[in-house]
Amino acid sequence: MKFVIFDESRLGAVVDGGVVDVTHALPWAHDPDPVTAGWWRRLCGNFAEVRDRLRAAAQDGAPVPLDRVRLRAPVLNPSKLVAAASNYAEHVAEMHDVQERTLGRVEQWMMDFDVFLKSPSSLVGPSDDIVLPRDVVEAGHEVHHESELVVVIGPGGRDIPESTALEHVFGYAIGLDITVRSDGDRSRRKSYDTFSPVGPWITTSDEAGDPADFDIELTCSGRLRQKVNTSALITSVPAIVSYASSVMTLLPGDVIFTGAPPGVGPIVSGDVLDTSISRLGEMRIQVK
Repeated sequence: MKFVIFDESRLGAVVDGGVVDVTHALPWAHDPDPVTAGWWRRLCGNFAEVRDRLRAAAQDGAPVPLDRVRLRAPVLNPSKLVAAASNYAEHVAEMHDVQERTLGRVEQWMMDFDVFLKSPSSLVGPSDDIVLPRDVVEAGHEVHHESELVVVIGPGGRDIPESTALEHVFGYAIGLDITVRSDGDRSRRKSYDTFSPVGPWITTSDEAGDPADFDIELTCSGRLRQKVNTSALITSVPAIVSYASSVMTLLPGDVIFTGAPPGVGPIVSGDVLDTSISRLGEMRIQVK
């Protein structure tokens, strides 16, 4: 199934013809407050228990065209945004030139795979804009796009074995990890408000298929910049989930950005980012 969060934190199923509101089919109270979002985390952690009733509600309901609803980020207030660094070999290679240009040196430690945290408040949805921070622009720092496969955690846990890691995945989405190229910690440079667009919906893992075979593509104002298949990931999705869970307990609804493909580049006000992932959809984001 494909799920959106739309309008006032309503849960929708994407079907032919648009979106069907399936909020009423949830077996627990729906709190529209996105900060508490308990119903959302319960859906991620217990999807197997409610799959059939949500599917039935989607089949019985009347769809509303997508252009008549406001799509929110398809995740609500996750406890954390985990991001993978240096996870495509060609991106690692291009970062040597990027860092020489933007920092005047290469930070070798940043060329190794690892995970770090982004602020959940940087999340926005497919109907929102990326807003470049005024101080960053005035300082002359480049701000780059990174189009990535996003994983949404289901049951979660600690020390999850790689062999069973995909059983802990609720679904997948498209993500943009927007990044200031400057000195300082990754987490700060990637955590400005609007720097984590996710959308347009979550495709559940049972429908999405093999996460090692997604085609990712991004154009910036019509110019192709990123094009890669996730088979090129250095550390696979199961290995990322397992490794992250060895550091921190993954909770239902947590979000993992799986790493930037090659082709990252600067964005400026007025740019339009069109990003797509096979079987997961596409979204268009304006830069302001």
